[in-house]
Amino acid sequence: MTNPFQLLGISDDVVNAVKDLGFENPTPIQEQSIPVLLEGTNDFVGLAQTGTGKTAAFGLPLLELIDFKVNKPQALILCPTRELCLQIANDLKNFSKNIANAHVVAVYGGANIMQQLREIRQGIQIVVATPGRMLDIIGRKAIDFSNVKYVVLDEADEMLNMGFQDDINDILSTTPDDKKTWLFSATMPSEVRRIAKNYMDNPVELTMGTKNTGNVNIEHEYYIVRARDKYAALKRIVDFNPDIFGVVFCKTKLDTQDIAEHLIKDGYNADALHGDLSQQQRDKVMQRFRERNMQLLIATDVAARGIDVNNVTHVINYSLPDEIESYTHRSGRTGRAGKTGISICIINSKELGKIRQLERIIGKQFTKAELPTGFDVCEKQLFSLVHKVHNVEVNNEQIDQYIPRIMDEFKDLSKEDVIKRFASLEFNRFLDYYAKAPDLNAAVGEDRGERGERGERRGRGSEGYTRLFINLGSVDEFTRGDMLSFICNNGKIGGKSVGKIDLKGVFSFFEVEDAVADKVFEGFKSVEFNGRQVRIEKSGDSGRGEGAGERRGGGERRGGGFGGERRSGGGYRGGDRRSSGGSGRREGGNSGGGFRDFSGRSRDEKGGSGRREGGNREGGSGERRKKW
Repeated sequence: MTNPFQLLGISDDVVNAVKDLGFENPTPIQEQSIPVLLEGTNDFVGLAQTGTGKTAAFGLPLLELIDFKVNKPQALILCPTRELCLQIANDLKNFSKNIANAHVVAVYGGANIMQQLREIRQGIQIVVATPGRMLDIIGRKAIDFSNVKYVVLDEADEMLNMGFQDDINDILSTTPDDKKTWLFSATMPSEVRRIAKNYMDNPVELTMGTKNTGNVNIEHEYYIVRARDKYAALKRIVDFNPDIFGVVFCKTKLDTQDIAEHLIKDGYNADALHGDLSQQQRDKVMQRFRERNMQLLIATDVAARGIDVNNVTHVINYSLPDEIESYTHRSGRTGRAGKTGISICIINSKELGKIRQLERIIGKQFTKAELPTGFDVCEKQLFSLVHKVHNVEVNNEQIDQYIPRIMDEFKDLSKEDVIKRFASLEFNRFLDYYAKAPDLNAAVGEDRGERGERGERRGRGSEGYTRLFINLGSVDEFTRGDMLSFICNNGKIGGKSVGKIDLKGVFSFFEVEDAVADKVFEGFKSVEFNGRQVRIEKSGDSGRGEGAGERRGGGERRGGGFGGERRSGGGYRGGDRRSSGGSGRREGGNSGGGFRDFSGRSRDEKGGSGRREGGNREGGSGERRKKW
């Protein structure tokens, strides 16, 4: 029987590789675009939601059109983030594993540029790149694009949103005029329409579904809560879905890290992904998530672009995005490759108008859902436990030797007593927590002049806590989650006893409840990390005054106390200005009184390079996008 991919014109070598990956039938966008792209004679615009198989839609035709006997770059694929760059490169390597002499290189910031240069010098046919690092390599005159026949702009809307239009112009100016350009995007704002007009000649346009609409496999729900109850609502949603495997989106890096810390302290398997993490830290977080060793990934919009993880069940919008189009990208993390998914928004009643806007944009109705009661959560958890016990795979060979001792332990218990005790092991925890759980649902208009979504969520400040210094920090590849685990394991305390963690470069500060401070000192008396003694001191004893401000190497300064960021307008952290040897990087945040678009292009490590790497940048945008 002929494989459906063969009917589209894909060769046996590639079809066999695709079959090995478990793909039997092409997705709609693959079915429609592959025959057109295989002709190799037209520019192309493909509009389809994330998770619909766009990588194979352009990747499989590229493998048919490229001459792999020639070790020169013949195709260039540009994408906005490191994660997406690695994903595309890995997919193409898997698709081409049966093709002799096929070489694909991933070029992105945060990784060793010398290794990337070595791969290029050895001979490659396909380059997958983020714009910032690609410009660095072009600037070194280390690559020749004169043989490039095909350029793919993937996630074009997001590249423009992140201010990469000038970079794209500079890169494409080094490629031949007669190349074919293929543009793929999930949405079609005016900026993408403009880039198609500038870079293409009478392109073939293919739209799967309606422009800017959401994936039909995704259900959209919203919960209305009071601002102070947002975090409690998040936990209740997670508890009511015991098998949840999801991404929680926040607006800022600060919120992302803060919520991840609190979830970890409260016993949830979570971690944060944002632009302040090093590439090694990001890779570690994503590896845990892909391997399902983590249940909840807390992420910012930019950091989450390019996440292609199967079977994500839920996307939770802890904060609605600043830009309407971003919601489509967020929700597209679930319901991928024909699977179903749920996108949840936790809002206050003032944001109900934004939900109505989203309904018009994506063409789907949102369901107003009620947060479950404490009883509902306990019941759901109980039967989830019962289901797991019923379906657990029994290793008879290993367990049989222990059965006599187990039966002896249970000899005075009836079958009903044994079942009750097993069910109570996990169930009691939820019964205790939800014994007097309040109703978190808020009526429309019930805002009561509350503060913003931060502020009252934690319900505690530094009173009752001791602030400690530790001589470990981010240079030791610690995230806040890592530091929390390190403190708890060595200090022999629970996560709820730890307050704020303020991670610095070569040292950090953290708070613990006064009652356990001596226990932490005792636990760290003989602890070593990578061969050096770990030192714990009270912050006042460490010689680092609370108001002195911290001066970093290379001229970076943060004032106003430990971890104090330079603030703008009295709101959330504004641009975090950093400088080193004459080059500066502004990381856009939310500043008081509204949100700003920073049109100035930020700088890379190299002084004066004027480039920005997509995976590192959060916040502002070089392009004006549609706001609420």
